[in-house]
Amino acid sequence: MIRSKPDTRALPAAFYRLAFAALVLAAGFALAACGKANGDNGAKEGAEAVPAVPVEVAATRRAEMAAIYTGTAPIESERKAFVMPKVKGEIRAVLADEGARVRAGQVLARLDGDQLRLEVALAEATMRKLERDYARNLELQQKGLVSATAIDNLKYELEAAKATWDLARLQLSYTEIRSPISGTVTQRLDVVKVGNTVTPVGGVIESADSSLFVVEDLDSLILRVNVPERELAKLSVGQPAELAFDAVPDRSFAGKIALISPYIDAGTATFPVRIRVTETGGLLRPGMFARVAIVYERKPDALQIPRTALLDGDGPPKVFVVQDGKAAERSVQLGLSNGAMIEIVSGLKDGEQVVVVGQGAVKPGAAVRIVNTPARPAARQAPAAAAG
Repeated sequence: MIRSKPDTRALPAAFYRLAFAALVLAAGFALAACGKANGDNGAKEGAEAVPAVPVEVAATRRAEMAAIYTGTAPIESERKAFVMPKVKGEIRAVLADEGARVRAGQVLARLDGDQLRLEVALAEATMRKLERDYARNLELQQKGLVSATAIDNLKYELEAAKATWDLARLQLSYTEIRSPISGTVTQRLDVVKVGNTVTPVGGVIESADSSLFVVEDLDSLILRVNVPERELAKLSVGQPAELAFDAVPDRSFAGKIALISPYIDAGTATFPVRIRVTETGGLLRPGMFARVAIVYERKPDALQIPRTALLDGDGPPKVFVVQDGKAAERSVQLGLSNGAMIEIVSGLKDGEQVVVVGQGAVKPGAAVRIVNTPARPAARQAPAAAAG
């Protein structure tokens, strides 16, 4: 019996679909297994490849810390005289100019005074006549020829004549315009020239605009600083101040608080503080603009960090400290503040490294990489000399 070869063309289509599905399923399992293996390795490699955050750090240091209030004010002379004419007259001589050093009582300018000299002569003649009359009548009164009332009237007339003579001589002395204080002539009015006539300005407060000369003592310089009322409890008379001037760069000058006004301006919430310059070096002049730093507290051995190390945000102040290559968040208690540095009362120790740049990208416990070389501070540092 002869068997015929099966005809594959007669197999049903469902058979082929079933075989194809089995093949696809096997391939899927194989790919999934490979992907799982590769995925585990990749995750592990990715975890190992997370980079450390680059930061800059600074080490805590101990040094003198001074708490300072800063402000600005123009410098002025404490002893300043506006020299005004006291009588009318034509200028006959100008004896001092701007920049001249003068002593108290020195003549700065001289007026003509011709009329006043005549008035002195007239007053003196009247007084001499009354002196003779009084002397003759006094003799006659002793003989009983003149009454006591007449003698008294002559005495009063004589005293009035003497006062008139003294007043005339005083007015004549005003033709010599003198400096009331010792100092330097800082201003001379342009009208002060030979031949010009000057007249007293009555009822006007003396000022540089109405005075012939301004004389100032350049060794008695002060500043008037308006300080916010919140600083009132921190300041006291005698506290030192450091002064800096753009006109004298690279040099500081010493001063101290001479007066604290008890009055607080309600409009500006400030009170005036007068600072006396204790060191001028002969370089300072009235009108110079000063930057004032009033030192109201000093600590010779304060633990300090840069202000930039403080983290932004609400709540108590915090910093990041680098420990074993990781950032640890630390709460700190602040003390005095002086410009770029701030005192740490508690929360940090000597020599610890705090993050000062890059902390915005740092999370607590994150790995960090220090990109600078902070100088390790000395255990003790000599305090700076106190101002003033």
